[in-house]
Amino acid sequence: MQIDLSKKTALITGSGRGIGRACAIELAKSGANIIINDRPESPDLAKTKLEIQKLGVQCEAVPADVFTRSGCESLMAGALEKFSSVDILISTTAFAGTRQSFLKYDHEDFEKGINGTLIGGFHMSQLVARQMVSITIHGKILFISSVHAEMPFAQCAAYGSAKAGLNHLMRTISVELSQHRINVNAIQPGWIDTPGERNHFSEDEILQEGPLLPWGRLGRPEEIGKAACFLVSDQADYITGTILTVDGGFLYKDCQSPFRD
Repeated sequence: MQIDLSKKTALITGSGRGIGRACAIELAKSGANIIINDRPESPDLAKTKLEIQKLGVQCEAVPADVFTRSGCESLMAGALEKFSSVDILISTTAFAGTRQSFLKYDHEDFEKGINGTLIGGFHMSQLVARQMVSITIHGKILFISSVHAEMPFAQCAAYGSAKAGLNHLMRTISVELSQHRINVNAIQPGWIDTPGERNHFSEDEILQEGPLLPWGRLGRPEEIGKAACFLVSDQADYITGTILTVDGGFLYKDCQSPFRD
């Protein structure tokens, strides 16, 4: 299946590294022009921009803090300065925070988790959708959610709650935007081997846990990128309001047969 995204412009938030970076690279391989984004202090944007430009497409970097409405507005304005329109939005930004027990959870950290993931996703998707509707773009909006939205994890109250909210936001706006032929979907990754994960888990923990998954290893960022590339292409024109789980069987890791070969 050949995916052609030439003549499309994609805005990917949180794309300096990790899953966002992988999504940007996979879309660029299919011909899309790319707007990458990360926090203003991020050291990763310049390197990612150069890597994407080597694929023969246009790539611009717009630093902005998309945890806030003003940051999202700044990113949208910067994107439209570089390109005439945005055809595709992939919202990957999230605030994982630190793991804390519910009884001791700091309320400010909880609010950051909700604001960074759910509220930020709302702001960015609303701004892009308004632009799409105003100039009649039959666009694509894709949220990067998480298996945390479906499976509760101890000491991850904010992150899981925000991702669950993001899934419902996606479903709701997919219904509203269908009349404008704007597809809205989400990908729900499992445990993916990203720099962020390696900040939270040791090498020994990763080596120990990977083989316990049904697929026998952690996922790779590019595997999420390839799924994203499909969902924002015209191959997925009749798919909207859908959550695609890409987790190597993570959600069913406790259902494996004891007689596994």
